[in-house]
Amino acid sequence: MTFWQGATWLLWLGLLFRFFPRDVITRLMKDSGYLHLWCSSVLIVALLWLAQAGIQPGLELHLLGITTLVLCHGWRIAWLIGSAAIVILLAIGKISLADTGNIALLTVMLPALFSFLIFGLSYQYLPRHLFIYIFIAGFANAALTITFKMLLTSAWVYWQGDYSWNSIYQNYLQLALLIWFAEALLNGMAITLMSVYRPHWLRTFYDNEYLSPDR
Repeated sequence: MTFWQGATWLLWLGLLFRFFPRDVITRLMKDSGYLHLWCSSVLIVALLWLAQAGIQPGLELHLLGITTLVLCHGWRIAWLIGSAAIVILLAIGKISLADTGNIALLTVMLPALFSFLIFGLSYQYLPRHLFIYIFIAGFANAALTITFKMLLTSAWVYWQGDYSWNSIYQNYLQLALLIWFAEALLNGMAITLMSVYRPHWLRTFYDNEYLSPDR
């Protein structure tokens, strides 16, 4: 494990501890429905991340699902759920111990903050309408978030000296044109279904604002 890999471990665990939502444990113990939602979220995200494809080792592509996590749970709990999925991948040998910290930061922590920022901007500056929530906070947000994640990963791999920038661009960044739509569609469909059938699962969805007849 290199110095920087160790530093990412410390930063990941330090951020989890600093922003740990202390009320989540009590809610998980008292609310079985929320416990099922939480565990299902961990399992689904872990399965999404298991289905990887790529040309070069360390530059694998997979669907992210972070935008749905953020809109359902908020960024702090999205950090916990994503980190739990990372631990599952580590336990089954899908990722190495040395890379766990930087994968957690580049796949969970920073993309979750970015996705929440996009939601916050749409909430603040755009009309609060159901279609705005679905297409901007969900669909477009997911496309931007996975592109942001790929840029972060590219910068990290290049900084570590694993590949030249031309190799990263040819074998990884260009594939963003293929995966962004799939990511946007997956998250957009999930947000659409939940906003219609399970709006109480969406922590960021407010019926009195997004469904108000005055808007």
